[in-house]
Amino acid sequence: MSLHPVLSEKLTVALALGGPPLLTPRDARLPHVPGKVHAVIGMRRAGKTTYLHQLLAARRQAFGPERAIYLSFDDDRLADLELAQLGMLIEEHYRRHPALRARETVFWFLDEIQLVEGWERFVRRVLDTEKVEIVVSGSSARMLSREVHTSLRGRGMATTIRPFSFREYLRHRGEEPADVDLMAPAERSRVEQRFRAYLAEGGFPEAQGLLPTERIELLQGYVDTVLFRDVVERHGVTQVTALRWLVRQCLRNPAGGFSVHRLHQDLRSQGLGIAKDSVHALLGHLIDAFLIAAVPLATESERQRNSNLRKLYPADPGLIKAFDASGRANVGHALETAVQNELDRRGADVGYVRTRDGFEVDFLAHHVAAQPELIQVCADPSDASTLGRELRALEAAGAEHPRAAQRLLVLDRDGLVNVPSSSVTVQTAYSWLLTGG
Repeated sequence: MSLHPVLSEKLTVALALGGPPLLTPRDARLPHVPGKVHAVIGMRRAGKTTYLHQLLAARRQAFGPERAIYLSFDDDRLADLELAQLGMLIEEHYRRHPALRARETVFWFLDEIQLVEGWERFVRRVLDTEKVEIVVSGSSARMLSREVHTSLRGRGMATTIRPFSFREYLRHRGEEPADVDLMAPAERSRVEQRFRAYLAEGGFPEAQGLLPTERIELLQGYVDTVLFRDVVERHGVTQVTALRWLVRQCLRNPAGGFSVHRLHQDLRSQGLGIAKDSVHALLGHLIDAFLIAAVPLATESERQRNSNLRKLYPADPGLIKAFDASGRANVGHALETAVQNELDRRGADVGYVRTRDGFEVDFLAHHVAAQPELIQVCADPSDASTLGRELRALEAAGAEHPRAAQRLLVLDRDGLVNVPSSSVTVQTAYSWLLTGG
């Protein structure tokens, strides 16, 4: 079977082009595990396609363009592509470069691959029969981490691309510090200014440098796209009004505890008839779409974890400002959201702590290869009663989790205070974000 002329042309173009501008390098890395399909996943507009182009450029620089091919199946010239034609693309490439087959690794970057029905079978077959490395990406509606593992039968490894971290936010502006501990006063002041801006603007790449009204409209549009493409269309949701109300509540009340029962009652009071199980399902869909994250109670008891409130956080602090109808600055909630997002980036297993005495600590983070951390976030500890409450909570949680380091993260250097406990490290949140803890 010969390759269709349009597909042949597309392959020629793919080999010739170097992709769009590489823009800001990301800190995400593909796992160094041979024989796996790498799936790049994450919320819409977080930069997945750009990341694929960055990987493509690196492979082409190292190995040449004939060994690194990028194809976007969202291209109109590849519309209605059938599964069999994917194999034809591979065969055509080896006809053009026969010396590569079985001798050199060829790197395939397949964007929006979920548009080809049955793509998983193709990828598994090629991985088993050819010397290739395959990186796939696509809509978060069809590319969930657990589905990657299931559909690829254990052959998939997921890398999540999120909106810019604070370090990437500074890098985007050419202001990434070489060493946060050695910053000159002027540089430190600029970083503190940028950090306050980051908490308001967030890290979505396209939102950088926009006027507030433009940024808010853009971010609200992102959320609408997630709702309709990743939730309504995929799951056949018919209660769209209830879904919109639920999203507004989640994004306007970050770091707040929630229960399905309470949300269900609130929806009913709004005249929105919806079953409690449906509310639970909608929240799960929003988490699957990477729009929000849910932090459970830190406990080994599955029953306690399920029966206690979970705390919800937006995928990016900029979403808070985009949906906040109160006009309040809400710096504390944005700061806590930035810390939670960073813990997710670091791959930590995160919960919040409620001690036997009723004290609460924002995060207990278990890391794969580092000491656990108890983290309390307090934007302004200048009030003595506020500081005392935060320290008592850390002390009580530390007694129950003695292996964990205790940190109090504050907004800026004005919040650095002396504490009587030698076990508590008081640190600016931006320095923790920039140094990896």
